[in-house]
Formats: sequence, C-alpha cells, structure tokens
Amino acid sequence: MLEQARAELAPTGVLRAGINLSNFLLVTGKSPTGDPEGVSPDMARAVADRLGVPVHFVTFQTPGELADAAGDDVWDIGNIGAEPERAKTIAFSAAYAEIEATYLVPAGSPIQSIEEVDREGVRIAVYGRAAYGLWLADNIRHAELVKTDGMDASFDLFVEQKLDALAGLRPRLIKDVEKLPGSRLLDGKFSAVQQAIGTKPDRKTGAAFLREFVEEAKANGLVASLIDKHGVTGRLTVAPAA
Repeated sequence: MLEQARAELAPTGVLRAGINLSNFLLVTGKSPTGDPEGVSPDMARAVADRLGVPVHFVTFQTPGELADAAGDDVWDIGNIGAEPERAKTIAFSAAYAEIEATYLVPAGSPIQSIEEVDREGVRIAVYGRAAYGLWLADNIRHAELVKTDGMDASFDLFVEQKLDALAGLRPRLIKDVEKLPGSRLLDGKFSAVQQAIGTKPDRKTGAAFLREFVEEAKANGLVASLIDKHGVTGRLTVAPAA
C-alpha cells in the first residue's frame, strides 16, 4: 500500500501540501525560510515523512481558495475543514482535530441559547466560505445569514449593521468579545469544524493511506503532541476516533 500511496500522493517525488493560512490555531507562524508553522504544516510533514518524500507547502489565504483548487494540479493533499460541500471534490480523512463553533451576541441581547438563534427576524453575520459558514447554510432554517468573505469582515459587519449574532470559532470569538463591552458568547456549540486531510477523489489508495495515518496519529499521541507543541491546548482538541 505504501508504494502505491506514494505514487498517488507524490507523483512528482514531492508531497505538495495545500495549507490554509487563515486558521490561526492551525498555522501559528512562519519559519525563517517563510514556510508555515503549526499543527497543520506539521501534520503534512508527518505524512511526507511516512511516505519517504520531501514536503512542499502550497499556501492559500482562505479555505475556500484551497478547496477551489481541488481540480487543479497544484496540491496533492489539502489540510482543510472537512464539510459535505467540499467532499464533493475532495476525499477526506476523518478529522484529526476539532474546533468548536458558536455565537457571540451583543450587549442586551435576549438570546440566551444556541437554539434561540435560528428564529425568524434574527440576522447572523458569518464568514460564508468557512466550514462553519457552509454548515450554517445547510442547517439554518429561520434566521437570515449575512455572509462575508472573511472573519474580520464578519465582525465588522456585525458591529456596523448591529446584527443579532456573530457566528465563528470559539477561540476567535473569545478575542472578539473583549472588544465589545457587554457582549457574550453562548454556551455550547452549533457545530465543530472538523480539521482533516484530503486528496483528489481518484487517488483511492492514497485516500485510504491518509485515513489510516490520521487514525494512527490520533491514537499514538502525535496530534496531541503537536497541539501542545504549538501552544493551542484547550482551543484545538484531538478529534475522536472515526
């Protein structure tokens, strides 16, 4: 399996790893040579090491851009949040890590729970192409989603238009709530972004290899050690076994 997986995942002799730079929990910095550093790049490097090939990082400013490139010959594996819409063009492993997604509500809001957000008349600011934004698009039934093209933009829109809720990743919203006196985060989560590793759907042996690698990395403590190494303990959690 390893030889066939290597042939499928690194046909050029180098594993080209697509990395989403916008997730600050998964990419926490840059090396002196300019390569991304963090849990996501280290997971890609570990895959390359197992395959016995070098890794080359192909970076994207947003997860949507990485997903859009699935049909192009620019990356061999893509580290991105697994989500049904993306799974139409990317064969994903199970998640190796999870990040809770919840809501921030403004001072004086009558909304007290996650369930109360999806009601008629409620307007939610959200980064539309984030994994949690795609989840909301599939699952919100009554509230109105006001979509933006980034996390900063969704915060700005929430404030400027005085919307009812801001959807986002809990670690980011913890920072945002400090900027808005009286605002608060709702308990619980409406979803958890499933950080996974994907490849082209026709690379079936390669996809099977990635699935096995991720399960092993969760079980043997690799994912937990990377979370600790990069200082994101408590904000990024190891996903349960598939």
